[in-house]
Amino acid sequence: MDHHDINALRILEEIEKDSSQSQRDLARKLNISLGLVNSFIKRLAHKGYFKITTIPKNRARYILTPHGFAEKTRLTYEFIQYSYHFYKTALGKLKTLFRALENSGVKRVVFYGASDLAEIAYLTLKETSLELVGIVDDMKSGERLLGFTIMHPSSLTEPEYDMIIVTSINAKDDIHENLVELSIPETKIFWLE
Repeated sequence: MDHHDINALRILEEIEKDSSQSQRDLARKLNISLGLVNSFIKRLAHKGYFKITTIPKNRARYILTPHGFAEKTRLTYEFIQYSYHFYKTALGKLKTLFRALENSGVKRVVFYGASDLAEIAYLTLKETSLELVGIVDDMKSGERLLGFTIMHPSSLTEPEYDMIIVTSINAKDDIHENLVELSIPETKIFWLE
């Protein structure tokens, strides 16, 4: 399942919830550009997944068709399979990683990235002697995750840790740049693939 399928599924789900949302509303909810939403709307309507009506003249309404419901069901099934495969693969890799870290003397870790992968990593970490001492994320600092208040990356100098585990799925170039600016040695960073 690729990003296009995931975005198509998310748009179909949002249209099913509220058929009178504007494209701007969809873009904001899905955290994608307005132009990308417009492109998806045109493509999905062309495929017959929903019809577009304009009532009143300046307001569009999207009506999911039976073909659209079928496509949403198919994409949902694929997404569940993809998610399960992602979970199982991540779990296996994390168990191997955490065993290796324990064997090398690592005791305290920080997760960089408040993501689904961080949640899977946390569950796996609980089966080891490693201690999670913090979570950092540029975009989510101040929010809560897994009982921690998410910190800004600039606070990486505060908690004592042996290793930073990058649990972000996106923005790896930005994360690398942040860590270089903070003078974090590469030997204290592990990038999950």
